Amino acid sequence: MLSPPPFMLTTGPVTAYPAVLNAMARPAVYDGHHAFQQFYRAVVGKLQAALRLSNLPLILQGDALLGLEAAAASLIGRRDVVLNLVSGVYGKGYAGWARRYAGEVIELAVPFDEAIDPDRVREALAARPDISIITVCHHDTPSGTLNPLGEIGRLGREHGAYVIADAVSSFGSLDVHPQEAAIDIFVTSAAKCLGATPGLSLLAVSDRAWDRIKANPQAPRASFLSLLDWELAAEAGRAFPVTPSLAEIHGLDAALDLYLQERPERVWARHARTAAAARAGLKALDLKLWPASEAIAAPSATVFHVPEGMGDIRLRDTLLERYGVMLSLGRGETAGKVLRIGHMGPAAEPMLAVTAVAALGGALNRLGKPVDAGTGVNAALAILERASSNQADSKGSSREVAHANPA
Repeated sequence: MLSPPPFMLTTGPVTAYPAVLNAMARPAVYDGHHAFQQFYRAVVGKLQAALRLSNLPLILQGDALLGLEAAAASLIGRRDVVLNLVSGVYGKGYAGWARRYAGEVIELAVPFDEAIDPDRVREALAARPDISIITVCHHDTPSGTLNPLGEIGRLGREHGAYVIADAVSSFGSLDVHPQEAAIDIFVTSAAKCLGATPGLSLLAVSDRAWDRIKANPQAPRASFLSLLDWELAAEAGRAFPVTPSLAEIHGLDAALDLYLQERPERVWARHARTAAAARAGLKALDLKLWPASEAIAAPSATVFHVPEGMGDIRLRDTLLERYGVMLSLGRGETAGKVLRIGHMGPAAEPMLAVTAVAALGGALNRLGKPVDAGTGVNAALAILERASSNQADSKGSSREVAHANPA
């Protein structure tokens, strides 16, 4: 039997919360029974609350790549000109789906350690008024960089274009929501920052996007890629297009409960603290972060250069075999160059960042790069101490206000 490492700090899949795994063990029930349909509608309602939507989201029965491809197939037509924004491996890869359905695909690319500049998007739209679709990856995990999704969404809306966003590994780690960001199809996953297991695509579709999809004769119907088939799946008495993934939906239910009960703002703060501690520790170990600027580094992953001559696999395996810490290798253009620490869901705990830094200090010393592991650990702990002090000061101020202004 394959056992997980003691510290699985990968960028996906992530460790699932115990409550999620417990929920997935609930007995299987008949999906056509009204009790399950009511339960499903309640889960969709929780997802609607988490995404802060005015309409109902969709749950597709396959991991996030299904949702991303379905978005392209549903929204893009043969007359469309697509502007594909590329700042990483997954942004680059989306062009393959776009070309399958579009009349033309234009690429706006930056180096994979940078983020998309909204001014360049504005210029591209001005140069090609016929651009009708914009596609963007919010957080490209092989690079650990974050694009300005809200600015891009608003530029698209002003231009009259529709925006498809890959928010698979960002939603749940920071304050980003599809309606506020003017995104027309927003695709995320249960298996990243929400801390569930792979198997479901979560989509928000704007009302204007629904109108366009329904008018698109190319949009899949009676297909596993169909968004239209799932539009009304939460209505009472309506049969599901295919048998839902029962265990995964139970797991999603538990994950959404955890997210909403902890309160999103606290979840985002937890991701941010963990990432900040990891980066402080890595820099103290003289490791270089992959993003050109920390300002564009995502809170859900920390990506760093492997020291020259050391080898990414050798470093990863030393971390796993000696210290029980599993990190992700690079991918595509970053393969062989970086390792990636995931801060998603259960892994977004500040002390796990300290653990990763300590293990890296030990591994680097074993592999011939002398470092002071304690300096790295202390730098990471200093971030946690600062955050704790700020929280204490904030609570103290709140108590003082409450005492001065009794109810």
